[in-house]
Amino acid sequence: MADSLKFGTSGLRGLAADLVGAPSRRYAAAFVRYLKGQGALEAGGRVAIGRDLRASSPAISASVIEAVAGAGFAPIDCGTLSTPALASFALRERVPAIMVTGSHIPADRNGLKFYLASGEISKADEAGIVAALAEAGESAIAGAPALRREAEAREAYLDRYRRAFATDALAGSRIGIFEHSSVLREDLGTLLAGLGATVVRLGRSEVFVPIDTEALSEADAAQARRWVGEHGLDALVSTDGDADRPLVADETGVFVRGDVLGILTARFLKADAVVTPVTSNSSIESLGFPSVIRTKVGSPFVIAGMAEARAAGARTIVGFEANGGVLLGSDVAVGGQAIAALPTRDAVLPILSVLVAARQRGISLSRLVGTLPARIARSDRLEHVPQERTAALLADLADPAFAARYFSEVGEVRSVSDIDGLRFVLASGDVVHYRASGNAPEMRCYTEAATAERAEALLAWGLRTAAAIVRA
Repeated sequence: MADSLKFGTSGLRGLAADLVGAPSRRYAAAFVRYLKGQGALEAGGRVAIGRDLRASSPAISASVIEAVAGAGFAPIDCGTLSTPALASFALRERVPAIMVTGSHIPADRNGLKFYLASGEISKADEAGIVAALAEAGESAIAGAPALRREAEAREAYLDRYRRAFATDALAGSRIGIFEHSSVLREDLGTLLAGLGATVVRLGRSEVFVPIDTEALSEADAAQARRWVGEHGLDALVSTDGDADRPLVADETGVFVRGDVLGILTARFLKADAVVTPVTSNSSIESLGFPSVIRTKVGSPFVIAGMAEARAAGARTIVGFEANGGVLLGSDVAVGGQAIAALPTRDAVLPILSVLVAARQRGISLSRLVGTLPARIARSDRLEHVPQERTAALLADLADPAFAARYFSEVGEVRSVSDIDGLRFVLASGDVVHYRASGNAPEMRCYTEAATAERAEALLAWGLRTAAAIVRA
């Protein structure tokens, strides 16, 4: 098995060249073999398969279909659609699913996301799939036929929001869509127009564009400001490649952080339990939610936290990550209509929630964001840093004496959390948090402060200081 392939915070990832062909067939065969061994998939049972718009995804999807058919199961080809759309289809049909996507990572990489009939796989399921790889190899059927249900799966996903939001919910709004290579680029515009918005489509690309909602560049910010000004937009919206992470800029072209989108979505949905990783903005605890549960980074941990909230009696459970993806741990009500639980990251719900919330209150998106406490968070990454280099720095930082010297330029360390990586709270209340990416050879840095200037200065210092060590 190719060395680059491994499970991260959400699914299997690696170089596309290491996944095309036999490796993708082996992982798909191992998945269905594992399900069969668990009694979760009977002989001849159906398995749904979807893909994003990466150049390598059609070939990988075809290999997955061949492997599923060769293992004695019935593949359902859902074509090109978003990850949450495939997950929603699988939940409704009570079938497992495999999504071919590398999400937000560069075009030369790709991956597989696996779903049980009940939702995302757990870390224990990941271990089961890896164990199943050691069993007999796959028996693929070249050119295996598959039942095509792409249009049905995509429309059903849009209908979950059409039913809940009024056809005039966004009337009078002028919304730009940064289409790039998002698999949702057609459907998002259709949905927003159906809710009354005037839609301006921008920036379509036939080459895959890796949009990371936690690491936007200055070029991205400048482009957003230009588009908003040129087209008189009330907001600019987009998603990452497989549309499980939202991207939203306000009427001034300023991007809204993903965790802020999550907070505003939880407030719009009147959540009584909020589940989010430790990397999300610390203002959440001050907003009056009856329950806030912090987790490690990664949707499996958020899903486990939502199960904990449900066991504790919570009725409206909203999870989100700092990348903006929102997970529903329960059914929620909007306008008297129920939106079914969807325990996987979704970009559409937070986009609609903040746009509609601003419209209902008759204020701009920037003013809606301004209703939250002034805790400003920033994040970025050091690329091409092997995880062992990040691990070595974190091991050094776990020593209080080393940490005191390391942070002496920016402040005194008051407390440290090791829920995921190391999160340092300084005596000033400022935060610097380091962790290894679970999806790529990258070191992530998150900062938080009372002002944007301080958060940005801390981020620049944090990246520069870490780089001097991990790249030495």
